[in-house]
Amino acid sequence: MTELYPFTPSGPSRRSTLRAAGGGTLLLGLGLAGCRSAVSEASSEPQGASAAPKRGGVLNIAVNSDFTPALLFSQSGQSLQHRLIYNTLTRYDDRLSPKPELARSWTYAKDGRSITLRLRDDVTFHSGRRFTADDVIFAVKNLQNPVRAAQLRATAATVTGFEKRGDHELVLKLTHPVNNLFDLFEFMIIADSETVEDAVTGKKLIGTGPFRLTKWSPGSGLSLTRNDAYWQAGRPYLDGVELRVIPQADALISSLRSGQSQLSFNVPGKSLGVVKSDPHLTISDYDTGGGAVYLGVNTTVAPLNDRTVRQALAWAVDRDRLLAQTLGGYGLASAAPWPKSSPAFTEAHRTHYSHDPAKARELLKSAGHSKLELPLLHLALPGDTAIAESLQYDLKQVGVHVTLQPTDPATGQKKLISQDMPALWTMGHGFAQVQPSTLAVSAYPFNEAKNTSKYRSAAYTKVVREAWTKPESGTAEANAQHEKISSILLDEAFLIDLVVRGQVQVAADGLHGVTLNKFSYLNLDNAYLV
Repeated sequence: MTELYPFTPSGPSRRSTLRAAGGGTLLLGLGLAGCRSAVSEASSEPQGASAAPKRGGVLNIAVNSDFTPALLFSQSGQSLQHRLIYNTLTRYDDRLSPKPELARSWTYAKDGRSITLRLRDDVTFHSGRRFTADDVIFAVKNLQNPVRAAQLRATAATVTGFEKRGDHELVLKLTHPVNNLFDLFEFMIIADSETVEDAVTGKKLIGTGPFRLTKWSPGSGLSLTRNDAYWQAGRPYLDGVELRVIPQADALISSLRSGQSQLSFNVPGKSLGVVKSDPHLTISDYDTGGGAVYLGVNTTVAPLNDRTVRQALAWAVDRDRLLAQTLGGYGLASAAPWPKSSPAFTEAHRTHYSHDPAKARELLKSAGHSKLELPLLHLALPGDTAIAESLQYDLKQVGVHVTLQPTDPATGQKKLISQDMPALWTMGHGFAQVQPSTLAVSAYPFNEAKNTSKYRSAAYTKVVREAWTKPESGTAEANAQHEKISSILLDEAFLIDLVVRGQVQVAADGLHGVTLNKFSYLNLDNAYLV
């Protein structure tokens, strides 16, 4: 099957956007119902474009944690800047249909064992070096390196052969078919092979993207300037981007309201009401399901090695209250990880666990427990602290007393990767918004081979591997595999999903054309300020 696409710059065609002044009831209603997607890359028109895009200006983005170079090739809450500096091979639209980026077109072999990529021949790195097939080969091999801690390493590892057909055509040969290869292509940033070791220490970040790194000030943020040699003619419109670290919620909101910052994705849910009252700010919800709030469980810590105890925790949490009071009403209360856009989503899975403290206490009693004392790790950020406090309250009602353990985001991510978590933790996960098999093959909390909960099951591994190597979602066979994965996740409860949510964007009303890809990489190719 050959898929051939003409290139058009990405830009949203649908957006759930609320003007900050008024609309309070609408805000909560949209959030509880699950907002429509804020991003569709099928259109080339910038969002909110009421006039011709304006060239110039520097966009100031408020972020709540600093760039961590060591995590450059993994997806985390610190991946926002990836698409500003780097490109990817392809990008999904809302329907998980891949569209061209550095790959112009592709041909998938009928047996699913190889794919031929035809690459753009007009692309250069920030250093001036031409982009070729060798850079794709390097990118795949780079993710195969376990040192990079890339979540999609297992998918990258299925590529075991490379056949170059000139500088801009490449055949990737696979050990076996996988249905999430385009997840890899959207996840995998194309970095400069000559400076990659400097990249992972923050000395140089050289890609083919719309902006070049001019300075990284640890603790303060990144300064980027326009790439005048960008392969998209006339893009970007902005002269530069400043990502400024503002960890305190009050200071971040003040920065937005004063106009010192024009964009942020890190306003805590409890603070959205303050933002909503400002007529110069706009709130937008990216309901891609690119993120979810969860309660992690270390299954090697007694009594959490007992599935009954884990299920009790799942019944104890009031997901609707967490969503409404702590997350500002944005998201979808759900016991399963899947957003509504996922082919794996079902209403039965979403509501599998409701808030039932009596049932939670009954299960704990049947397991021989009336009171438990456990630690709960969380990120030391305002929004994450509020989530941890909400969980602490709910669990206390059923006799589970947790001691909060705040930690900085970089340390938290490293603990997640190294499986060094205490009995309980709460963080966010992604990877449920793409091919369903990717979640269980790649995401650290769910990985069938090595997950943070240290949960092991031959049955889980078998189901996940079968789902990964079968045809893409949409077939009866694929749907049956999704059902099996969901059933294991819900029954075993080694990870307890709470709320599925996308990114919540707060922006100045003069900013237009902002999009995110499926992995929440920020795309400012078409962004402009008026």
